[in-house]
Amino acid sequence: MNQSRALKLLLKRGALVAAANWPVVIVQFVADTLFQALLALPIIGGVVLVMLLIGSDPAELLGMEYRQAVPAVIAALVAQPVALAAFVGALALVAGGGSILLIAVKAGTVTVLVAGERAAGAIEQPPLHLSALARTNQFSVERYTTGLRHLFPRYLVLGAILALAYGAIVGAYAAVVMGPAPISRWTGPLVVTAASAWLVAFITLVNFVYLLAQIVVATDDCRVGEALQRVARLLVVGARPILGILAAILGLMALSTAASVLATAALGL
Repeated sequence: MNQSRALKLLLKRGALVAAANWPVVIVQFVADTLFQALLALPIIGGVVLVMLLIGSDPAELLGMEYRQAVPAVIAALVAQPVALAAFVGALALVAGGGSILLIAVKAGTVTVLVAGERAAGAIEQPPLHLSALARTNQFSVERYTTGLRHLFPRYLVLGAILALAYGAIVGAYAAVVMGPAPISRWTGPLVVTAASAWLVAFITLVNFVYLLAQIVVATDDCRVGEALQRVARLLVVGARPILGILAAILGLMALSTAASVLATAALGL
């Protein structure tokens, strides 16, 4: 019961700190939306290439989410190496530039949230007063831009490490699913399903460690290597509450995904 109550208080504190600093939440939302809009440009270009070169139905590809449309366009362009290289190059250019933008925005966002957390006091303990929210609101343009300039180089290094981790995970997945004969002959439906589940699990874990490292860099003002070491020690010492927070986040993601599926089904009917 004490562990459960502590987890609830931690989640409540985080929600209140984020709500009090609502301007950075809006900035982060706008940046994420802009990134997805930028990714749509090369995807639309890839759909046009598919339509011109192969004659596939563009409506089917445009109706997909970008996470599904990209593999579909690549699969359709495999027989056209020049077109495939142009599409992958455009997608990499936009994804790289957009990722750098998101890293810069995250540097300012985390700086403000860390300042708000330090000024919040025991905001998670009732009763909640407006004065506590006002004290927790630490957003200012000066603090945001200062944090952006101060943390951006280290966050960029973290982003590069994340990209390398993604490449290693996806490369291992591709080796299992589409590898040479000694490996691919074992890839039945069950193996592919298990590999896909492990892919999602590893990416989720890497993202979680990446976010923790961002917070440690901001709160302790340390280098990336030292931050990763502290995150590793934190995962060992405080495994239970951290896993509880991760489970709560995954639960919220599952609920939001289920709500989205239900809403889409209702609109379809």
